[in-house]
Amino acid sequence: MLSLRRALPSPPNAARCFHSTARRFVKAGDTIPDVPLMENSPGNTVSLAKELSGNGIIIGVPAAFSPSCSESHIPGYINSPKIKNAGAVFVVSVNDAFVMKAWKASLDPDSKSGIRFLADPSAAFAKSLDLTFDAPQIFGGPRSKRYALLIKDGKVAEAHIEPDNTGLNISAAEKVLQ
Repeated sequence: MLSLRRALPSPPNAARCFHSTARRFVKAGDTIPDVPLMENSPGNTVSLAKELSGNGIIIGVPAAFSPSCSESHIPGYINSPKIKNAGAVFVVSVNDAFVMKAWKASLDPDSKSGIRFLADPSAAFAKSLDLTFDAPQIFGGPRSKRYALLIKDGKVAEAHIEPDNTGLNISAAEKVLQ
């Protein structure tokens, strides 16, 4: 039996067949990871762990300039009258800093909303929250799930994570800002 086991090749995904721990998405009570993000240029780093010591919202999107993100999700927050009382608000996407700067200019050219757009080019922030999914056919590689995190006193108070990764339902502004 032992020699037969050695003779059979291992499946190519053998290491991924078994998990010793369940997936753990970010949840209420978690602290915000101290992962550097970029704002406007690669040299301007921002830590949401430091920026959000009080109250605010982190909105995660799969891609800047994608249809749902540009036409519904982020405009819903920008145009909501409730955004002014939300605290500091950040949009985070797995894109480079230049793309995020251009996306902000297209959605909120006068910066009236106060929302800041941050780049997570290597998906390090999304990975630290366990909020990534692989999408090589659509986006070229790992991306952030669509989510909204309500932050109170520097900790996650509510996590609104889309179960299908990219849909727009429970992370929409009208549901999060109730």
